[in-house]
Amino acid sequence: MFNAAIKAVDVVLNVSLSRRTVLCSIRHYCKKSSKKLRVSEALEGSDVGSNITVEGWVRSVRSQKDHLFVHVNDGSCLQPLQIVASSELNDALLTFGSAVEVTGCLKQSPSRKQPVELLADQINVVGGCDTLEFPFKIKERHGLDYVRQYPHMRCRTNVFSSMMRIRSAASAAIHSHFTERGFIQIHTPVITSNDCEGAGELFQVEPSGQTTEPDKNFFSVPAFLTVSGQLHLEVMSGAFSRVYTFGPTFRAENSQSRRHLAEFYMVEAELAFTQSLEDLTKVMEDLFRSVTEQVLDRCSEDVDLFHQRVSPGHRVGSSWVLPGINSTVFGHIDLLLTFDLQWGCDLQTEHEKFLVKHCGNLPVFVTDYPYDLKPFYARDNLDHPLHTAAAVDLLVPGVGELCGGSLREDRLDLLTARLAQAGMEDTYDWYLDLRRFGSAPHGGFGMGFERYLQCILGVDNIKDVIPFPRFSHSCQL
Repeated sequence: MFNAAIKAVDVVLNVSLSRRTVLCSIRHYCKKSSKKLRVSEALEGSDVGSNITVEGWVRSVRSQKDHLFVHVNDGSCLQPLQIVASSELNDALLTFGSAVEVTGCLKQSPSRKQPVELLADQINVVGGCDTLEFPFKIKERHGLDYVRQYPHMRCRTNVFSSMMRIRSAASAAIHSHFTERGFIQIHTPVITSNDCEGAGELFQVEPSGQTTEPDKNFFSVPAFLTVSGQLHLEVMSGAFSRVYTFGPTFRAENSQSRRHLAEFYMVEAELAFTQSLEDLTKVMEDLFRSVTEQVLDRCSEDVDLFHQRVSPGHRVGSSWVLPGINSTVFGHIDLLLTFDLQWGCDLQTEHEKFLVKHCGNLPVFVTDYPYDLKPFYARDNLDHPLHTAAAVDLLVPGVGELCGGSLREDRLDLLTARLAQAGMEDTYDWYLDLRRFGSAPHGGFGMGFERYLQCILGVDNIKDVIPFPRFSHSCQL
């Protein structure tokens, strides 16, 4: 019968093969037919019974007399895939942190700890890892302060890999949110001659090799890394009624505090044909709710990890994401006197957090700031003697200011007067053109992406929610 089977295989393959050659060919064919899966796909269980291959990094190794148990993770999800193999497949290079490729049959797991496991018939160590030199140890739970010392390695930890998945999901949710609501994405420039915020905290851009005359600028005018894409969005809002941008921004603040970064990401939106702050606050609230709900839905395990290990007791859910966001007015809060503030003084972080706490630890809008505190583009409310600007901030628990925005000054005479007062009329003549030709009332806001992540996860240090933090006296990679 075996000879008959050999003949049948010979007929199908149309070659003359020995018994051994046939068996080797069949094994080779099966090896080629193994399906490559990510760990998250394998854990779904839809490929149980199939021969699969997974690639990733070893999270733990446990060797017994007859069996070897290895946990492998590839970053696609929080949970690792358990590998069960014969102890004969153990290798001195198979250690915590090593990169491996594993092939075998995916089976239902008899243990309740995992839905499936991979019965391995081959484990290939792609890259070894010296566990003595590796900064993270298998049985230790390293704090964020320690992990922060290794920006090139911290993505190997559970907490930081969860952060990157949450960050990716939040980024996708932001784009999805705006796209579904008819906003046009604008790629605003990173290099600009504008100081949108007017704070003077700019990084100037110059060629590394001096190829131009000393008294001349490469761009003919001084150029800087952008602090905001707002002014460019205003240009586009003259042709598209809803626009947004999402990209890096830069501030040359000489600070190493837990609140400051030299490079961070901003979500900014601009709406034409709007004449009320309520229009802006509705978009802010809608964005906050939509993105948070999507993150909680897509990354529930990762978010739970933060709420258990990093910020115990912190919760973002129906308790304050779903109810209506409170609204209050800056100039009408008597409790500001607690800080001995006078009208015209700006709010500091401790003031913002106090307001949030006073309002039940819920997000709160603060509107109508003193006019002189706001940049030239903020709309004048003409409400003397207080004299406020149509500006709004969204304050959130644990962070303080998350979003800041305003209606833009669309009245040419008032805008011209304010630019002239600041000596910037010539510099922003192009900005005045936007009001001269087909101007429409408009407004917009910006949301700090890293602060948003801090808010929903309860992370205290902003450097722990960005892949490669840049701040004063630190640019390691």
